[in-house]
Amino acid sequence: MQKAEFYSQTGDSSGVAAIIRVPLREWKLAMKHLEPKQAHEFLKKNPNSIFVDCRSEMEYLFVGHPSGAILVPWNDGPNWEVNPDFVAHVKKAASVDRPIVLICRSGNRSLDAGRALEEAGFTQVHNVLHGFEGDLDETHHRNAKNGWRHDGLPWEQC
Repeated sequence: MQKAEFYSQTGDSSGVAAIIRVPLREWKLAMKHLEPKQAHEFLKKNPNSIFVDCRSEMEYLFVGHPSGAILVPWNDGPNWEVNPDFVAHVKKAASVDRPIVLICRSGNRSLDAGRALEEAGFTQVHNVLHGFEGDLDETHHRNAKNGWRHDGLPWEQC
């Protein structure tokens, strides 16, 4: 028996697209995936959205963070375990029916955080592809290929 799948397409105006396979039973929980510039536009058009940076406190403070993002770490030092209060902290900042936009370093932690929010009943979860610092380039550096900061979007550093 073949699995039924729902295909979610993401991409930008340049025509670059990614196809994400999601089991059909989870289609209602399929978070949206936005390029950084798309996420920035979405946040401007939806001022009731909550922008959550789910990186560690040290990354948020010392690497920098998108302007307007609140810090709710998905995992943090010293043990780097998943924050058991992540969902509760996001619920405190927003109701489950407000749009949530998640960002991390490169888009991986925010996927896990987004799944946890959807499982907790959040209905409008958005993930920023490539995250704040972006993917590694050929020399293993970030901020050179893509990401929020690479795209010149507003950010600040403490």
